[in-house]
Amino acid sequence: MKTFDPNYKLLDEMYQDNYYPTFLVDKVKDELQKVIDLLESGETDTEVVQETLDEAVCGINDLQEEFDENDSEIETVARECIA
Repeated sequence: MKTFDPNYKLLDEMYQDNYYPTFLVDKVKDELQKVIDLLESGETDTEVVQETLDEAVCGINDLQEEFDENDSEIETVARECIA
C-alpha cells in the first residue's frame, strides 16, 4: 500500500474546534494511526486488518467518557471527521 499522505491533516476539523479537547483528539488520532501504520506495513491478512480496525473503534469508543468529562462528545461532526 502507498504511504499515507503526510500533508493530509488527520482530524483537522476536530483540532480546529475548541469543543474537542486537543489532548482527546490526540488520543483518537493515536488509535487511527495504529490502523494507518498496519496498512502502510503492507499487511494484507483481512483478519489482522479487521482486528486492528475493531481495536481502534473500541479504543475511540472508550474515550467517550473522557469527552463527556470535558464537556464534549463524539457526535456527528466528530464521527464524520473520524470516518
